[in-house]
Amino acid sequence: MDSKIYPQIARKTLEDYLQSGKIITPDDLKVPEDLLQKKAGVFVSLHKREGDQLRGCIGTFLPTKDNVAEEIIRNAISAAIGDPRFDPVTYEELPEIHISVDVLSEPERCESREELDPKKYGVIVSQDLRKGLLLPDLPDVNTVEYQLQIACMKAGIDYESGDFEIEKFLVERYSE
Repeated sequence: MDSKIYPQIARKTLEDYLQSGKIITPDDLKVPEDLLQKKAGVFVSLHKREGDQLRGCIGTFLPTKDNVAEEIIRNAISAAIGDPRFDPVTYEELPEIHISVDVLSEPERCESREELDPKKYGVIVSQDLRKGLLLPDLPDVNTVEYQLQIACMKAGIDYESGDFEIEKFLVERYSE
């Protein structure tokens, strides 16, 4: 399978949605059958090509749709118009946007911080109903401690307390 299919689905979704408001379906794209059979959590990240500055990133750590293609479609739109950190992406800026899609493995409980590696594993921290997630292999995130601190901050969890559970996951990253 062509590894570019994942970001191609995201780009076509955004082109149609931002131009006409239409939400495409996997049928509109003639998505390969294996993508219609696969279920996984998916993150879609949008970066400005110049300077690689984040422009939007939304995802699901567990599948919420019937297949990966539907997960990409939903999360691409959410990353473009629903990331509260940014103004919505416009159709006119799409040519300046680079898209990556991360397909997540099922999270597994982490018994020890020694199991973690911020270049290899993403993390999910949780405490009661609060959860924070950080994808792996992010620029400037080189230590387990820093990775966990950021995830805790995102969740509103006091990192210093150490009172939180940790899960780890792998990603398959696909970029344009």
